[in-house]
Parts: sequence; C-alpha cells; structure tokens
Amino acid sequence: MKTSETFSVLIWANVSRAKNNEALLYARVTVNQKRVSIGLKRKVNLTVWDPKKAMVTNRDQNARLTNKYIDQVKAQLFQAFQELKGEGKMITSSAIKERYLGTDKEYQSIQDLIDYHNTTFSKKLHKDTMKHYKTSQKYIMEFVEQKYKSSDIYLKDLNYAFLVKFEHFLRTYELSENRRPIGNNTIMKHIQRLRKMVTLAFHLEWILRDPFVKFKSSFTKSERTFLTEQELQNIMDYNPTITRLRIVKDLFVFSCYTGISYIDIIKLKPDNVLIGIDGNTWIVTKRQKTDTSVKVPLLEKAEELIAKYKDDIRANKTETLFPVISNQKTNSYLKEIADVCGIKKNLTFHMARHTFATTVTLSNGVPIETVSKMLGHTKIATTQIYARVIESKVSNDMNALKTLLNSKSIQRSKKNDSKSSS
Repeated sequence: MKTSETFSVLIWANVSRAKNNEALLYARVTVNQKRVSIGLKRKVNLTVWDPKKAMVTNRDQNARLTNKYIDQVKAQLFQAFQELKGEGKMITSSAIKERYLGTDKEYQSIQDLIDYHNTTFSKKLHKDTMKHYKTSQKYIMEFVEQKYKSSDIYLKDLNYAFLVKFEHFLRTYELSENRRPIGNNTIMKHIQRLRKMVTLAFHLEWILRDPFVKFKSSFTKSERTFLTEQELQNIMDYNPTITRLRIVKDLFVFSCYTGISYIDIIKLKPDNVLIGIDGNTWIVTKRQKTDTSVKVPLLEKAEELIAKYKDDIRANKTETLFPVISNQKTNSYLKEIADVCGIKKNLTFHMARHTFATTVTLSNGVPIETVSKMLGHTKIATTQIYARVIESKVSNDMNALKTLLNSKSIQRSKKNDSKSSS
C-alpha cells in the first residue's frame, strides 16, 4: 500500500487541566495532518517543564527518569510507524496509536474489499458490468487519495459523512472531454455500486454497521425518446445505395419490430429462429445484459428482414442472421440516416427498443405485461420506464371513455323521462 505520509510526534503537557501545578503528559501523533493524542499516564511539574524541548529541565533522579520515559515513548511510536510501513499496512495516526497500545486488529480496507469483490464476481458478472464496477472503483480510490491523503482507508472508518463527501467529489469532478461534469444518474450508479460492495462487506462481517442506512439515492427520471409512426415509416421508406447504411437501417428496423437490443441482435443465429406453439415464427434467445430468456413472435416486417439475409448464411458469408457492425459505427451511421430522413432526434440504436415498446406495441393495444415479457424485463416497473404510451393512444382511450360516459348519461336521462311520464 503506497502512501505519501508525513509523520511526527509531539509530547505535551495538558496545562488546561493542571492541578497543584502538575499536568498529565500526552503524545500527539500526526500523520498527513490527521492527529490523535495518547495519554501517557505520567505527570510533570509545570515549573520544571520546557514545552519547546518537550522535557523536564532540572537534573534530579525523577527528571532523568521522566525524560528517559519520553524518549522511549517517541522511539516506540516511531517503531510502530516503521512496522506498519514494513508490513505494507495503511499508515494513519489511529493505526500507529493502536499498534503502540497493542490494541490493533486486522482491519479490512476499501482496497481489500475491491480485490475480494473483483476476484469473487469476475466470473459471475458480465464483463461489461465488471467494467462499470472498475470505473466506479477508480473514482472511489481517487477520492480517498484526494480527501484522506492516502491510497486506502479502513472499512471501519466508513460513515455517512464519507458517502456525502464522495457524492460531492463526483458532482464536482470534471471529465476530460470538454470539462463536462458527470451526470446525476451516473453519479447515483457509482454510489449504487459502492453500496453493493459495502453490503457485501457487512454480510462478510468486515464491518459492524452499514454506513448507507441513512443515505438516499436521488435518480432523475428521464424521458425515453422514441420514433413516431411517421418517423419510423420515413426510415423504412429510405433505400440507401451504400451497403453499410442499408445494413444498419435493416438492423434498426428489425429492433423496432422485435424490441431486441443491438448486442443481442448481432449474436442471433438461425438456431434462434423457431416455430412456436402457435405455428408461427418466434425468436428465442437470452438477453446478454441480464441473462433473461426472451421469446418474441415475429411480425411480418421482421420475418422479411431475416429472409433478406438468408443467402449470406447459405453462402457462409456469416454465421449470424445479420452482418455484424460495431455498436460505435452503427450509431454513427444512424446519424447519417437521421439526416437523410429528416429526423431531428438524436437517433441511437437503443431508440429502436423504445419505439417497439411504444409506437409498435403499446400504442396499438398490446398489454404492458406482454410487452414486458418480450423486452425481457423481470419487473413491470422497468417496462413503465422504457415504454411510454404515446399521446395519440391516450387521446383515443380518453375519447372512448367519453363516448362510454355519454352513452350512460343518455340512458339515465331516458330512464328518468320514462319514470316521469308514468
């Protein structure tokens, strides 16, 4: 464990609590401007005490013993510092005090937790998820380095104040590109990952209390952008002559009609196309992100796109249903397609998934439970975030309700009239 520590020891007499002109001696240990005091359980007469030299000035036997004792304390504290350094332990004023008093224990640190987490979950979590964890861990250790002047901190020292300061650190952190700040929801994700690791430490009994008990995350709800029916039609009507744009357009449209994400589409193989219990063609796969099973009955447009690339499979040009283009290039080419089709929105591949949930399914009366199942969500609440019901659907539903209520009102009026005439 690397540290850039500054270490010092000061022996002082507690003059403010002196009695009969005698005061207790203390040793003050300072490491990186953080200090602790250690009671030495010995008194000195203030008339013979030199605070600048930190020693007794007269030359009798008691004075020699006291000064010798002070030299021993300094030597022992320095030895404690050297031992911790030689053992590669984290050096703090508290750690030196505990080593000197013989009360130090084997405490786990944040870096210990990070190492344990990454070793334990490297095979359980997807590589992209682990990548996100390592980014969060980088910010955590950078914060510790900046705030605590050390490369590590004990888990026992984590508290609510640490979390508040870490959040502030992230909110004031400027990313290199254009010096832009980290977004609120991204900050909450970093803190969420720290929380999962700290919970792991709590379950391992590495800490006795959970510092997150009073901490509340504050995610900002964001609108999920999707294509309108006309915008989707504009893309479908577009016939690019450039091969790369044609492929990207087809992949995007396929996602709009299946709700399958980019990473899952490019891994689809002929084996994923099956005949369902209804006799129709289905896509059966798993979401890479969550390993959740996904079963989607194919609409006619999606079937046409699969058939369009069958010859490539037969000719062994590809093993997948569609040609593979990197996600970065795909989103770049979508910007070109958006310009040609007159779409002003920031067109990304993930927008196709939102479009499937809204324009293609929910707005056409497909129940949200069915949409949630096809999207591979385990909770309806997740689908409610991704799948907004577009305004035309809301308008149609409310107009139908108005018609129903007007009909009931007319029937009540007729009943009242008939009663009055009789």
